[in-house]
Amino acid sequence: MADETDAVQYHLEVGPNDVAETVLLPGDTERVDRIIGEWDDAEEVASHREYRTVTGTYDETPISVTSTGIGSPSAAIAVEELAAVGVETFIRVGSCGTIQPDVEIGDLIITNGAVRREGTSTEYVRDTYPAVADHEVVTALVAAAERLGYEYHVGVTASTDSFYAGQGRDGFEGFQSPEGRALYEELRDVNVLNFEMEASAICTLASIYGLRAGAVCTVYADRTNEEFRVEGQSRAAETATLATALLAKMDETKRAAGADRWHAGLSLNLD
Repeated sequence: MADETDAVQYHLEVGPNDVAETVLLPGDTERVDRIIGEWDDAEEVASHREYRTVTGTYDETPISVTSTGIGSPSAAIAVEELAAVGVETFIRVGSCGTIQPDVEIGDLIITNGAVRREGTSTEYVRDTYPAVADHEVVTALVAAAERLGYEYHVGVTASTDSFYAGQGRDGFEGFQSPEGRALYEELRDVNVLNFEMEASAICTLASIYGLRAGAVCTVYADRTNEEFRVEGQSRAAETATLATALLAKMDETKRAAGADRWHAGLSLNLD
């Protein structure tokens, strides 16, 4: 889809005509196929390193997906280069581990804010700057989960740079960092819902650049009893895909009403 005159990005190898205004961001390249399985049509436009990008439509809404690999450093590269070619909305789609006993494996967690335990976003702004999901993205994700009938929870996520020590898991031969277990217990006690590795950087960069971002993850790990089970693999993908179409309708309604932001006073037919 790109031509020689497009400003093709160094890592993603996408140009301005390759992607929609909303891009879903899974970590795993294999999740791309699960995501596009929900779409009406899809075409791969680039594949380089951990970054695989596909663009298509769902319910007449343009939509793209780019895999980011594991962690915030590579996710931030994706946000930077996608923003450079015109992307306005980013939705992280992934899996996570819950640290709350009332959250079940297979449930969805929709992030409305994140604890910045990763180092990437501190390269951009001081660590007291909040990682906040855009309220329109959160609203669309909640509406999508409701329509699909999936159990979901909205709250604060903790994003870390380490799957093991940074999340209080045992490393090689049972190693634990000095902070590990204490951090897990502290975050659990202040009602943080889950651990994952990208949401805070994605939300922070989007806020800095005046763009929209959010995250929806399926719970695979219950850290309260150390149970791990892959269940509901497609739920986050379905929810984010439907949310993209709902965001498009929300934007259309805003334009018709002359409103800058979505709010409860605007009526919207979600059918």
